[in-house]
Amino acid sequence: MIEEYPVAGGGPYALTTGPDGALWFTLVHSGQIGRLVPGGEQETHRLDPGCGPTNITPGPDGALWFTEYHAHRIGRITTGGEVTEFPLRECGPFGIVTGPDGALWFTMTATDHIGRITVGGQVTEFPLPATGAFPSAITAGQDGALWFTMNQANAIGRVDTGGAVTVHPLPTEAAAPVGIAAGPDGAVWFVEIAAGQIGRITPDGEITEFPLPDRAGRPHAITPGPDGALWFTEWGGNRVGSITVDGVVETHDLPTPGAEPHGIALGPDRAMWIALEPGALARIDPRGTP
Repeated sequence: MIEEYPVAGGGPYALTTGPDGALWFTLVHSGQIGRLVPGGEQETHRLDPGCGPTNITPGPDGALWFTEYHAHRIGRITTGGEVTEFPLRECGPFGIVTGPDGALWFTMTATDHIGRITVGGQVTEFPLPATGAFPSAITAGQDGALWFTMNQANAIGRVDTGGAVTVHPLPTEAAAPVGIAAGPDGAVWFVEIAAGQIGRITPDGEITEFPLPDRAGRPHAITPGPDGALWFTEWGGNRVGSITVDGVVETHDLPTPGAEPHGIALGPDRAMWIALEPGALARIDPRGTP
């Protein structure tokens, strides 16, 4: 059963579980960060209304870190709601994740760079060997490197903590990969929004692609679930789905038409939570419990 919970602020985009046992989510249209303990009331923390907060991740310092796509900043918010912002050059920061080196790593969509920021705010940039690649989502692999999607270059990238970049072209043309996550099998999994497929890449670069039942579903985000599968959103198909490490796909229709699911995360209650564009968070428990 899928439940939906309205949230104020408009346009929840991405979400994650914080160290305080709450869901933290970005409200991209209103420039806010939301916090929700399952079963409780929403809290909202205001930013610059036009900053465009997009992705959010737990930091190595007990705070939440997020990208401000329109304002070209990296933001940090403590569990008590104190916000610090770090300006960047005009680069369109989008994906963000904590790396194995205790820093935050992020994508710079407009400049073909991967960025690294320490908890003290020191920024380093690493160029990609491509122009117009539009690096998008980023994750920490089990091999000690950072893996990211190159949406317009039709490739998956890998950068080690020293800044060395490797690019792996995708077999399918115009796949336009977006979401990416480390899987429980030691591989990295990603979605191909234009091709309607889920992809898997091993640390040595071997790629496997799994077509979805609805190739027009436009998968957007992906993350590991509590059941050993990877869970993903279908932005164009109004669904949430799962794929086992063996490639078995199961999908679930969302109860509200036109919900436009974007981000997905494992919640503090061990259920999957999904950000819905019209202004709600959806919950589905892979274990089938309320």
